[in-house]
Amino acid sequence: MKPMYYIGLDVHKRKISYCIKDSGGMVYAEGSISATRIDLDRWMKTLPQPWSAAMEATMFTGWIYDHLKPHAAALKVAHPLMLRAIAAAKRKNDRIDAGKICDCLRCDFLPECYVASTAIRERRRTLRYRNLLVRQMVQMKIKISALLMEAGVSYNKQRLHKAGYFRELLATNPDIDEGLRSLLRQCRETVVRLSKTESALIRSLEHDQLLAERVERLTSIPAVGPITALTWALEVGDVQRFSSIKKAVSYCGLCGAEKSSGSTVQRTPLSKQRNKHLQTTLIEAAKMAPRYSPTLALLYDREKQSGNANRATLAVARKLVAYLMAVDRGQTHFLVVDREACAA
Repeated sequence: MKPMYYIGLDVHKRKISYCIKDSGGMVYAEGSISATRIDLDRWMKTLPQPWSAAMEATMFTGWIYDHLKPHAAALKVAHPLMLRAIAAAKRKNDRIDAGKICDCLRCDFLPECYVASTAIRERRRTLRYRNLLVRQMVQMKIKISALLMEAGVSYNKQRLHKAGYFRELLATNPDIDEGLRSLLRQCRETVVRLSKTESALIRSLEHDQLLAERVERLTSIPAVGPITALTWALEVGDVQRFSSIKKAVSYCGLCGAEKSSGSTVQRTPLSKQRNKHLQTTLIEAAKMAPRYSPTLALLYDREKQSGNANRATLAVARKLVAYLMAVDRGQTHFLVVDREACAA
């Protein structure tokens, strides 16, 4: 059996630093290459066989991971925060970082993180782009209101972004001069264009063969619509990677961090180590959930009496995570069970 060679990669936008060691820790080769597919192919032809590699999770990791995966005996991605705690040092540069990643891989100390499949990552990119469009659309709507307020124009806040009312406002209000009218039309056209693009992206994801069945099951949960279902499916990926609901809740950023030392216990607000896309979507869904589910409405009222509205919203969001986990794991539609009937 041939000995395994271990490779640590420090990935950047233009350059990739590497360090190759054998199982005994002896350096076989180290250096740097350009971060292009052609240079990676040329570099892989010089590697000893078999080899396994590891790299830190960055913005550029995805395409490099996909390109190297078919040729490696094993390929791993390290969690940046945990790797920083393990490999902290006074002296730091790309060559040293590549060597430390290599040592962590060789000694099985690498804090590995989950890497979604290429298909899921491509669709997740589309969903996150949709989120960007929504933010830009909201900004343009706010700008329309700001332009009207700057000019002292009175308007109906509830109807401002309705096409008919907006057209009538521009045509009949004498306080809107020609320069302001032109700006308002441009803002309105941008809002309409962004809205159409956002709707088209959501429709394409809803009808995607990879996601359609899963999204249909998830939307059977009260208060879970297409956006929440798509966000859960694409941000979580394989739900089996969570061994418990508590770990899923932590990943979604719906719990605080704990710092304990001796008899001192300090609990912080919601942790910043989370998936921010899931956290935002679940909090927004939890705010609307009591309107659609009597069970979640009771939970919200009970928690609100014990604390405040924010605490109640978090409790509902955690319950939604439990529902999503149950439906996703069981691959079945959501079913409300009557406890009294079960007891009888």
